[in-house]
Formats: sequence, C-alpha cells, structure tokens
Amino acid sequence: MTTQKQIQASRQNIRKAQKAWQDMTSHQRSLRQPEGRSRKKPGTGKNAKYYRIIVRPKSEFTAFRIHDVGRTGHTLRIAGKRSSGSWATHSWLISKKDAYVENGYLKTNISKIKKVLQNLRGSIKKSKGSIFIAKPRKNIPEKDKPTKKQQRARQKNIKKAQKSRKKK
Repeated sequence: MTTQKQIQASRQNIRKAQKAWQDMTSHQRSLRQPEGRSRKKPGTGKNAKYYRIIVRPKSEFTAFRIHDVGRTGHTLRIAGKRSSGSWATHSWLISKKDAYVENGYLKTNISKIKKVLQNLRGSIKKSKGSIFIAKPRKNIPEKDKPTKKQQRARQKNIKKAQKSRKKK
C-alpha cells in the first residue's frame, strides 16, 4: 500500500514531467523515448548505394544541388550554396560499384574517380557506416597565382591547340 507521502511525490513528478514535455519540440520528445530514434540516419546503414565523402560541414550552406559527374549515377557532387551566394562542394557520392574500403580508407581502381579523390586534401578516412571525411583543396591566394602547376597546364593546352591548328 502506498503512503500519502508517496502519492504526493508521484503527483509532483508527473506535473514536472508534463511541464518539461510541453516545452520540448516533437524531435526532442522522440529522442527522450526509452526506445531512442526509430529511424537510422542516412548513410549509416549497410544498404547504401553510395559512399559519401564529406568535404565541408553542412552548416556552411543554405541550399544544396546535386551534379552528376562522369557516368550517369556513378559519381555525384553535392554542391552547397553559401549565404554569400557562392557555391562550393559539400560532399561527393561515389557508387559502391566503383570504390571499395581498405583498412578504413576509401580506394578505387577507376582513373576518373581517382582524379576526384586526389583533388581532396589528406586521406579519406571512414567516419561511420558509408560516410567518410576529407578536407577540401587548399585555397591558393591570388598573389601566388599562377602556380607552377597552372603554368605547366597552360603551356600544355597552348601546345595542344597549336598541334590541332597544324593538322587543319
């Protein structure tokens, strides 16, 4: 049998819980359930079709757009629009058919995808599920441009154009 003191304490606890519940958003309420989240976060399951390589945090962007790069549906670039209006790469989606994981790092044998992965700075490390984290290319200040690499590429393009003119 419950005592009067226990009944009074339980009523207070119920009132306290109801007040806390009313101040929460629906998302917060779902997280407070003893079962936790009912839905897995995207990319954390094993049924994903793509490996996601996050280059910049989602918080930097206000809108997103997906660009299909290379073969249809194999390599996708998720571009994010900043509040300033400029666009930058948020992440890459690479088909699981084209890449594989080796010792926690993302690898591929396809040359075009290798090129994409080489443009990312540092190693591409596994975060969770099918999600990897990398760093974007280094930002080169305008005063240091053109770099040696850019100069070589420009010379190569000029020679290529000259060769095509000679053939005609």
